[in-house]
Amino acid sequence: MKNMQKADIGVAAYVLAAFAMLIIPIPSQLLDVLLAFNIAVSFTIMFGCMFANEVLQMSYFPTILLFTTIFRIALNVSSTRLILTTGDPGNVVETFGQYVGGGDLIVGCIVFVILILVQFMIINKGSERVAEVTARFTLDAMPGKQMAIDADLNTGAITDAEAKRRRDKIQEEASFFGSMDGAVKYVKGDATAGLVITAVNLIGGIAMGMFRQGMELTDALNQYTILTIGDGLVSQIPSLLISLSTGILVTKGSKDADFGTVLVRQLFGVPKVLYLVGAVLVVLGIVTPLNPIIFVGLGAAFIVVGRVIAGTLETAKIEQEVDVEEATAEEIRQPENVTSLLQVDPIELEFGYGIIPLADVNQGGDLLDRVVMIRRQIALELGTVVPIIRLRDNIQLNPNQYIIKIKGVQVSEGEILFDHYMAMNPGYVEEEITGIPTFEPSFHLPAIWITEGQRERAESMGYTVVDPPSIIATHLTEIIRQHIAELLTRQDVQNLVNNLRESNPSLVDELVPKLLGLGEIQKVLQNLLREGISIRDLLTIFETLADYASTTRDSDILTEYVRQSLKRAISNKFFPANETTSVVTLDPKLEQEIMGSVKQTEQGAYLTLDPAKTKAIMDSVGVEVKKLEDMGRVPIVITSPIVRVYFKKLTEDYYKDLVVVSYNEIESNIELQSVGMVTA
Repeated sequence: MKNMQKADIGVAAYVLAAFAMLIIPIPSQLLDVLLAFNIAVSFTIMFGCMFANEVLQMSYFPTILLFTTIFRIALNVSSTRLILTTGDPGNVVETFGQYVGGGDLIVGCIVFVILILVQFMIINKGSERVAEVTARFTLDAMPGKQMAIDADLNTGAITDAEAKRRRDKIQEEASFFGSMDGAVKYVKGDATAGLVITAVNLIGGIAMGMFRQGMELTDALNQYTILTIGDGLVSQIPSLLISLSTGILVTKGSKDADFGTVLVRQLFGVPKVLYLVGAVLVVLGIVTPLNPIIFVGLGAAFIVVGRVIAGTLETAKIEQEVDVEEATAEEIRQPENVTSLLQVDPIELEFGYGIIPLADVNQGGDLLDRVVMIRRQIALELGTVVPIIRLRDNIQLNPNQYIIKIKGVQVSEGEILFDHYMAMNPGYVEEEITGIPTFEPSFHLPAIWITEGQRERAESMGYTVVDPPSIIATHLTEIIRQHIAELLTRQDVQNLVNNLRESNPSLVDELVPKLLGLGEIQKVLQNLLREGISIRDLLTIFETLADYASTTRDSDILTEYVRQSLKRAISNKFFPANETTSVVTLDPKLEQEIMGSVKQTEQGAYLTLDPAKTKAIMDSVGVEVKKLEDMGRVPIVITSPIVRVYFKKLTEDYYKDLVVVSYNEIESNIELQSVGMVTA
């Protein structure tokens, strides 16, 4: 913390010194120190840019440009004040004027003009253009980079943490190059200001010498021109270094490489190039009147260096081969590391080689994008995050076959025909279409494989036509919905709790862990997801748990309380508005029998119904469910609140799609029509 404070003070002092120099006259000795310090800072920035492994290591470069620019302008103003008032701007300015120009006014002027032209026409202009183009390309490439990160995340190539780090880096690069696009204008403006200040110094100095000090025109011209050139050089050379630093930073081709190492390797890393250069120099030295000692000697040096590099590359290649062989042998000798084999992926989609084009982006496949959409759809629909879905090709499968695994165990499979479409009769199409009979894998409905040429005709006839990627995506979505409850881990619940704590810390602190543990909350959420109830309204769920957890910790009973609090969402899901819904009710006598057979234990409640009684109930449920299915309705059974959970447990192994809702979970404005009653 102390170091940080010192750094802050140092930066603040640097900026304040610049403003002080704009107002307060400073002695020539102090100006010499500040000019030397300015040159040192410029060299530090240039070498820092050269040896930065990636541009984001200099992420504050635009701010550095601003600070150094104002500091150089302040030095210019201070030196101008001394030149015009005393004629003695200090040792540094005078030395630059006499030494660089060789004491000759004409030579000094020419050198100064050359520096200005180099900075304006070459470095500044080039850096400005490169910064502009780089900023535009970086912003244009952002969507593609984001999609690539999502694809790697969904295939399991990277973790969530790595994906977040990459996204942050993309944002930082976009901000950096966007700032650099404008920051190069500082350098260009600084050079322009330096040129104007130099002209003012020259004209003002001659005028001051002639009219204030009584000097002859020649003497005034000689003295003030040298001082002006020295002042211009001492400010333009650091400005040139900063311009060069800007150009180095925005033209770095590699985002993660040492500048010097890569540059030398690319220039002098190919022996063939050095041989050719050496041969050309030797020929020029022998055939032409050029100095043979210089050209032949330099050519021979290139050939020798090329031979040395060739030997180095040969040695490196041999060492690499030996290292690979030793690593392979060492890996064989080492005991097998089976830790990685113990990892079980929550969801896997394996497919034969015939389906690879659907998952390969380079071949136009969009299956990866559909997987991303599945995770988003489930998150919006059920309020939980789907784990990473691993996509793998499996040569042991049939070419057009795919299988879906949950926690390493196959739970479903399907087969598609590439370049075909699946046509399904919604029930009202009478005219048949020719094709290959099959079954839709998600709901096992009869379907027909048709060619692309038949697609338009099938759609005009009323068939529902879907492409292979949609078939796989729909199948995968349904499997995830069926197993989402068991995919919800304690860590997932912890993440949900952490998200809710940000907006409702008092509620979360009251509930967890004082009233309920993480595992108990997980069971309640799993109970809701198992019956297709969204847990997105986590605030209402936690409010209800906080209200009733003090009286009971039974997860089944707590789930029923939560369901009643979510009755608006449940009614909206199962009972369409402005429409009468056909349902089946439960015989009150049967409800009494079910409640009489409930046995409470420390591990929870269970039913002790006679097997014959259970069979009679299931037969009655089957009859009533068929009535609703024949009417084209979703099978829904309405029970009293106290019986609902036990009746659902009784029927879930026989009728998985049966919806069981209690009267307390239905909004008062819902219209229901009973078409039957379950009896024993």
